Amino acid sequence: MSEHVVLAPHSIGVDEMVARESLRHLVAAYGHAIDRRDWPLLRTLYHDDGIDDHTPYYCGPVDGYIAWLPSMMANWRATMHTAMSCLFAIEGDDAQGEITARAWHQTLDGARQFVAWGRYADHYAKRDGVWRFAKRSFILDFAEDLPVANGDDFGSEGVGTGRAGGDDPVFARLSLFSPR
Repeated sequence: MSEHVVLAPHSIGVDEMVARESLRHLVAAYGHAIDRRDWPLLRTLYHDDGIDDHTPYYCGPVDGYIAWLPSMMANWRATMHTAMSCLFAIEGDDAQGEITARAWHQTLDGARQFVAWGRYADHYAKRDGVWRFAKRSFILDFAEDLPVANGDDFGSEGVGTGRAGGDDPVFARLSLFSPR
């Protein structure tokens, strides 16, 4: 059995704690940018030579990925990309991460929901003091295609309901989240 030194329990110093929290923030910001259709924010999360691999739909440079996303995301009324567990291996200014994820999608007519359960296999690089994606690839473990049980208010009349893009209630409620 091989030794997994960077994954095994070990004493974590301040620099590694800062790196781990920076990587968690990066992963969470990705979900926010995708779900709010904030392409300029999404672009800041990748290095200029970054790669995104969503094979078989897209695999290549980040700018091509961001150019492709609006047409693909136009198929969905709302989405929610959630990072669950984040396991990082950090060596200096390079890191890798396995991020378990749930990507929920609601059809344009609101009648169906598609849920992709999987993992991101990420490569990160810290350049000029900032961690960004060097390469992000998605691994699909399971998918569900289900009917939506309740209408637009999900049985909770009066509750703000999420939407794709800038009309989402989060922007009215969290001023620091609004694109500037």
